[in-house]
Amino acid sequence: MNPKVDWYFSKNETWQKELEQLRSIVLDCGLTEELKWGCPCYQYQNRNVVLLHVFKEYCAVLFFKGALLNDEHAVLVQQTENVQAARQMRFTNIKEVVKLKKVLKAYIYEAIEVEKAGLKVPLKKTTEFRMPEEFEMRLTKSKTLKKAFEALTPGRQRAYLLYFSSAKQAKTREARIEKYIPQIMSGKGLDD
Repeated sequence: MNPKVDWYFSKNETWQKELEQLRSIVLDCGLTEELKWGCPCYQYQNRNVVLLHVFKEYCAVLFFKGALLNDEHAVLVQQTENVQAARQMRFTNIKEVVKLKKVLKAYIYEAIEVEKAGLKVPLKKTTEFRMPEEFEMRLTKSKTLKKAFEALTPGRQRAYLLYFSSAKQAKTREARIEKYIPQIMSGKGLDD
């Protein structure tokens, strides 16, 4: 146990019992506990394997490369359609945690084997993401904007494309694009 992480378990009163049990299970698998993104993160040789986090209706163990796991018990959940690699195992009460303890441990050991083997989740290329027509027109009209967008990391490019294209109305897409042009021009990502 890493004392830097203890505060996380004491602050989550709603899920405290579940989180403490999950922590115990994960640590029993021989992983190292760290604090990353404000959550308990468990590593194998400095590589992220799982993360514990809470939501309003559930707490979860997130497998960073969950898409590569053989989900024989059909318990892994893809958070949204845009999440490519990670998968969650969700719990809504302590009884579920206890009931699924063996399954969870088996999945953690499999995730460790994925890390040992150096496997990587094949990610979609940025060009495979839908380019909103409104943004494509702006890039065509401004070589400077196009150059700035192309200079962004692939992850930042994908974030913008997902955000722009998620708006249903053209008017909203245009407003989003207009708002973030200065950020793109300064080489920043959506959340920078």
